[in-house]
Amino acid sequence: MIGIFKPAPHIAKLPKDQIDPEYSRLRLQVFLGIFIGYAGYYLIRKNFSLAMPHLIEEYGFSKGALGTALAAVSIAYGLSKFLMGSVSDRSNPKYFLTTGLLLSAFIMFIFGFVPAATQSITIIFILLFLNGWFQGMGWPACGRTMVHWFSAHERGRTVSIWNVAHNVGGGLIGPIFILGLFLFNDDWRSVFYLPAAFATIIAIFVFFMMKDTPQSCGLPSIEAHNNDYPDDYDQAHEKEFSAKEIFFKYVLNNKLLWYIAIANAFVYLIRYGVLDWAPTYLSEVKDYTVNKSSMAYFFYEWAGIPGTLLCGWISDKWFDGKRAPASILYMVLVLMAVLVYWFNPAGNPTVDMAALVAIGFLIYGPVMLIGLHALELVPKKAAGTAAGLTGLFGYLGGAVAANIALGFTVDHFGWDGGFVLLTAGCVLAILFITMTLKHENEHHARRAG
Repeated sequence: MIGIFKPAPHIAKLPKDQIDPEYSRLRLQVFLGIFIGYAGYYLIRKNFSLAMPHLIEEYGFSKGALGTALAAVSIAYGLSKFLMGSVSDRSNPKYFLTTGLLLSAFIMFIFGFVPAATQSITIIFILLFLNGWFQGMGWPACGRTMVHWFSAHERGRTVSIWNVAHNVGGGLIGPIFILGLFLFNDDWRSVFYLPAAFATIIAIFVFFMMKDTPQSCGLPSIEAHNNDYPDDYDQAHEKEFSAKEIFFKYVLNNKLLWYIAIANAFVYLIRYGVLDWAPTYLSEVKDYTVNKSSMAYFFYEWAGIPGTLLCGWISDKWFDGKRAPASILYMVLVLMAVLVYWFNPAGNPTVDMAALVAIGFLIYGPVMLIGLHALELVPKKAAGTAAGLTGLFGYLGGAVAANIALGFTVDHFGWDGGFVLLTAGCVLAILFITMTLKHENEHHARRAG
């Protein structure tokens, strides 16, 4: 596979008078490529959650069974983000990002047009597993692109802006589903095939927008261009590392990276525990219609856009670039919003919507900061693998628990039992993020000195 996606070779540098305008043009171009491309990934990642109420009604599946099937996405995504992240560190994102998106869209077309695909939990699990694996090709390719085209002291705002691609794509699933119901005679399977059609168009766009490294375009490294070098930077960081070097030298022995990876598991438990089950919970407990629950899904995702941008600003301006304090602040507020969402009685839809919007506004800030922190803890040639480790914990730990554990907990103990699990996740996320404070404070003290 690495031969298919082989990085583009370096070429002779452009004349000096062409470097600045070419850098400006290509940085905007590749950023649009990874932003729109990753939004496209999210158009076809969580569609199954909106289909679950229909599957329960039409086929009589239990929540535990559907939660198990839904967990396939998280299991495969966590493994893929880690293992394919290593491949992406030695690959050209132009091909890597596009291929993953096209393959993921193909799986959604199968769900949409092959009725047998949704009639068996086993078949659903297999297809969702494949989709999760292909989805794992998105983040590492975007991470590799960002660390090669944006230097350390501009990366915070770059990642925070790019990170809202999650919300743009994920939030559009709800309105696209409503559009599909209108266009295709209330066919609930349009939640699969219509977003897949949009994702296919996006994949073609991404292919023509993406570039590999600046050096492959005749430009100097971003560190040299911006005169912005990390503390431990040397020319060896411009060389491609072997998989063994990446894993053992820069990732597996990195204690702080493990701390934030564990914290990420609990952040993802909240993120997907609320998001994936919102249509079912609102329908069963709060008497929401399909249209209302789809719009709640939309508001949850899109509320994350200003929340993520504000979180990045708070991290830079209030806490001098430290990531943990802003994450802790946001997670404390998430805990409060989850409790409101839980205890608000049926018949108060405005309060339900406000709580969902608050959780969506807040939860993506810590998601973004943990991903950014992972990129900053390793050389840029190992960025995809570092991001993959945090994703491995987030999805194999947090998202799987959100799907399987939450589904069976609700089956056996009702929705109150499910919210006990979510509340515990908030507390544990705060605890593990707090464990990174001392190291981060010491690092910033050395940098200031």
